[in-house]
This record gives sequence, C-alpha cells and structure tokens, in this order.
Amino acid sequence: MNDHPQYKHEPKACPRCQAVFECKVGNVGNCQCQAVQLSDDLQKRIQNEFEDCLCADCLKELRRVHYLKSLQEKIKRLFVNR
Repeated sequence: MNDHPQYKHEPKACPRCQAVFECKVGNVGNCQCQAVQLSDDLQKRIQNEFEDCLCADCLKELRRVHYLKSLQEKIKRLFVNR
C-alpha cells in the first residue's frame, strides 16, 4: 500500500460554520485555504480566535469583514482630520 503521510488529507468541520471540507495538511500548497489571500494581521487574529482550520468560505467572509472595518476606520479618520 502506498500510504504516504506527507500526502495526508482529512475531512474537517469548520469551527466557525460547521461546514465539512477537506484539509490537505500533508500538501498545504494545494489546500483550499491557500486560495484565500489574508493579511498577516488577519492571519494572526484568526489563529488567536480559532484552534483549527477554517473553510475557504469563512476565510473569505472574515477577509471581507476585516477589509470593510479597515475601510470604515480610514474614512472615519479622513472626516475627523478635517
């Protein structure tokens, strides 16, 4: 049998939404999470808040919320500095 641990894939339930997805822990470069670009700040926040991997949909949603909050803060600073 050709059971290579470096190619291990496992089904996981997203701790945020409970959706089941395949985590490619043995081949992270091809994992669904790699398709979602996150800032270093957001990556740290997610790592601090969740103990396990999130599905790509949740990563995209958190990225969107993070971006909108950041945009709101920038707009607020613009108007406060007038």
